[in-house]
Amino acid sequence: MAKSKTIIVKGVEITVVRHHDNDYISLTDMLKAKDGDFFISDWLRNRNTVEFLGIWESIYNPSFNYGEFAVIKSKAGLNNFKISAREWAEKTGAIGIKATAGRYGGTYAHKDIAFEFGMWISAEFKIYLIREFQRLKEEENNRFKLEWNFQRLLAKINYKIHTDAIKSNIIPPQVSKQAARIIYANEADVLNVALFGITAKEWREVNPIKEGNIRDHAEIEQLVVLSNLESLNAEFIRQNILQSKRLMRLNKIAIIQMASLIGNSNLKKLK
Repeated sequence: MAKSKTIIVKGVEITVVRHHDNDYISLTDMLKAKDGDFFISDWLRNRNTVEFLGIWESIYNPSFNYGEFAVIKSKAGLNNFKISAREWAEKTGAIGIKATAGRYGGTYAHKDIAFEFGMWISAEFKIYLIREFQRLKEEENNRFKLEWNFQRLLAKINYKIHTDAIKSNIIPPQVSKQAARIIYANEADVLNVALFGITAKEWREVNPIKEGNIRDHAEIEQLVVLSNLESLNAEFIRQNILQSKRLMRLNKIAIIQMASLIGNSNLKKLK
């Protein structure tokens, strides 16, 4: 299980964790909201519960053990039938419910199943659980937007550093504004070719319908590398390195950095 977050539902603190890109909610924590001496196994022995879990697993789990499920289903609801979350997962290969040990130990269920378990607590509890979970996801989405905008802002700031270096080291004195724009575009395309493999004009010719420019459609990994390349190119310019050599050097750096970022778990969290 990944690092946890918490939500408060009817005064009860409930843990939510990410596992294989899915949200799992602690049934152990939810149980604290139910009056009386009850256990998760009491819910699992219910025939309606077993049928619901079987349908959920059949939709989302290609490795679900239908043979074991049929045996469990035939016994569900009987007075002598009892099964724990761990036994359910081990016998059927279920992925919707997980019993874990360690720092975030307890019984966790996929959000779909946790919502169903919430109904067993009470209808009111289920409604508040869904509301608080949605609030958590909205906060995460807003945080993602802030981080994404920060990356774009960082790229723009570095672009200013980049153009200042061009102005100080490449553009001759008293150059016309039109000539300066040509030089700026040329240097911008050094970065475009180094990172994307094509110039801005070439991208536009290939994508005549898309709005914006090549950088507006970049992945977050590309924006991170672009930010780095702009700073590096500014320094290379100050060192009076020929444009052709800078392009080759920047392209090698882009390849290395993109290879490092692809699959980076921290960047995945932003997607």
